[in-house]
Amino acid sequence: MKFRPLHDRVVVRRLNADEKTAGGIIIPDTAKEKPMEGEVIAAGPGARNEQSQVTPLDVKEGDRILFGKWSGTEVKIDGEELLIMKESDIMGIIAGEVAQKKAA
Repeated sequence: MKFRPLHDRVVVRRLNADEKTAGGIIIPDTAKEKPMEGEVIAAGPGARNEQSQVTPLDVKEGDRILFGKWSGTEVKIDGEELLIMKESDIMGIIAGEVAQKKAA
C-alpha cells in the first residue's frame, strides 16, 4: 500500500535504539525508551498560508530527523509501525558525519 500524507504531515520510521549502554550493559526491551530519531518515509506537499499558497516542507523523504518523545500518532501500515506527525513536531534534521556513522 502506498500512503501519502496530507498538508504539513510526514510519515516517520523510528530508528532502533542502542541495545547496550556506553559501559557495555545490555538494556532489556522492557526498559528501553522509544527512540526520538527517525527517517522520513513520506512527506506531504506543505501547509497553506493565508493567501492559499502552498508553503513546501523543509524535510523530504530519506532525511534523518530528531523529534519529541511524545510527538506524532503511531499507526500500522503494511504491518510496520510508523509515526505520522506534523512538521512542527520535528526538532531538526541530522546531517553530515553523525547521520552516516549511525547508519553503519
